[in-house]
Amino acid sequence: MKLNARDAARFLAKPDLSKAGVLLFGPDAMRIALKRQDVVATLVGAEGENEMRLTRMSGAELRKDPARLLDALKAQGFFPGQRAVLVEDATDGLSKIFVAAIQDWLPGDAMMVVTAGQLNARSALRKAFEGSGSCVAIGIYTDPPTRDEIEGTLKKSGITSVDPAAMTDLDNLSRQLDLGDFRQTIEKLALYKIGDDTPVTPEDIIACAPLTSEAALDDAVNFAADGNSAAIVPQMRRLAGQGVNPTTLCIGATRHFRQLHAAASSDQGPEAALSRARPPVFGPRRDRMVRQARQWQTPRLEMAIKVLTDTDLALRSSRPVPAMAMMERAFIRIAMLRPK
Repeated sequence: MKLNARDAARFLAKPDLSKAGVLLFGPDAMRIALKRQDVVATLVGAEGENEMRLTRMSGAELRKDPARLLDALKAQGFFPGQRAVLVEDATDGLSKIFVAAIQDWLPGDAMMVVTAGQLNARSALRKAFEGSGSCVAIGIYTDPPTRDEIEGTLKKSGITSVDPAAMTDLDNLSRQLDLGDFRQTIEKLALYKIGDDTPVTPEDIIACAPLTSEAALDDAVNFAADGNSAAIVPQMRRLAGQGVNPTTLCIGATRHFRQLHAAASSDQGPEAALSRARPPVFGPRRDRMVRQARQWQTPRLEMAIKVLTDTDLALRSSRPVPAMAMMERAFIRIAMLRPK
């Protein structure tokens, strides 16, 4: 049985114990590993492995000893409770082994949790699980987590109260980070809020969110956008000392000013435009960009974008140029364009 996104989320949160097994497949090994970890923890609990209610095996091990799967499903342990058999890195070549195990499975046997990589619709392994009424197959893709999944992750971490604005920021953050980094951020947030019963605020999220590589370049770009030409030269020297690529800096600045241009030109206002940006802008960075968008005039933003475009072309030319000096001059010119 193939589950849609809503039913899959429900099953992963609370597996149906009447099913013989679940197949998790998709292109992102990290996401599959996290979902597998959640399912196994829900099935056998924190002490399941210590109580020998969890059997692990790889696809390669199963290929060498096909009888091992059925033996593990039927084995009875010393401790009461649900049992599970985890098979990782399964392939289509093992489909006949799984078909036989599914046919021999009876209520009370262990549940199979099987992981695989990307499988197309013709996959024999997928067909084995999707064609069986006693199993489910769930595709794990690179879509950002839904609001329900974010709330579930918060609940598991012990966070029960979140300000609506902070929830919006978490939603935006989940689209910028990969799933593993996002979960680590939630765990860090839970530790940050220990002993604090007040709702999570946007400021709490900013304090816990990881810095991206783009954040390291923000100061130079913001100095230009704020018209602070005096601060540009020392900042550019620091960036040069850190080995920052001038072309990367130019690309980041161009993206920043294009976002400002879209925000300043929006009929719904800068804040709404920045919230709809991809990736979304949130927290103090959004507040600063809203202020910048209101201070700049659209024609002047277009002039700033032209300066950056010309600089980018010069940096990419075959002629040898003093790249960082050109970026420094471009930022100073842009700072001088800002309305006083």
